[in-house]
Amino acid sequence: MSFPLYSAAEFRRRAMAQSLTLHPEDWRENGDAKLNPTTIPHVEGMKLKDAAVLIAAVNDGDDARVIFTQRTASLRKHSGQVAFPGGAVDETDRDMEEAAAREAEEEIGLDRRLIEPVGRLPDYMALSGFRITPVLAVVQPGFSLHLNPDEVDEVFEVPLSFLMNPANHAMGSGVWLGSERYYYRMPYEGRDIWGITAGIVRVIYERLYA
Repeated sequence: MSFPLYSAAEFRRRAMAQSLTLHPEDWRENGDAKLNPTTIPHVEGMKLKDAAVLIAAVNDGDDARVIFTQRTASLRKHSGQVAFPGGAVDETDRDMEEAAAREAEEEIGLDRRLIEPVGRLPDYMALSGFRITPVLAVVQPGFSLHLNPDEVDEVFEVPLSFLMNPANHAMGSGVWLGSERYYYRMPYEGRDIWGITAGIVRVIYERLYA
């Protein structure tokens, strides 16, 4: 059975298929790591904390919509930035899927019972000190959200077709430890999706749609 390219059903199918081939070292070959190979030895020498984020594709007809948050300006790390729901893994979490769903429920009030995990991406090794596991999921529409004002200012959705169009993947750069480092940017309706979040979106594109 074939599904529209950017539908939640096709996202599910592709996410599950690529997860079967996932290897622990794949993070080196995708997204930001591929852009900045010289940072790989540095991040490998860091002691990283485990975290998980939820990439939730809302089943919205032929073009699924992906949930993003705008973080509050008062947070200690990545304040004010666009992010996926997620955070540090707790000892009580059974796996990364539970951690991502729990964090989404705590941050934006998305009922974890409505979240259908469909796969993972390679871990994202963040220079801010986290090993982030992106959990791919499908969510049916009609849910209600309740934002935690200490963490999230706003929630918005972006069409999957926009995110998976490489023409929307701009490039930025900055100086890190004396060298130029590159990152992806995906401006959307006045919001700046960049850094770790855009890097993870780029990996979705590379592994599922390129």
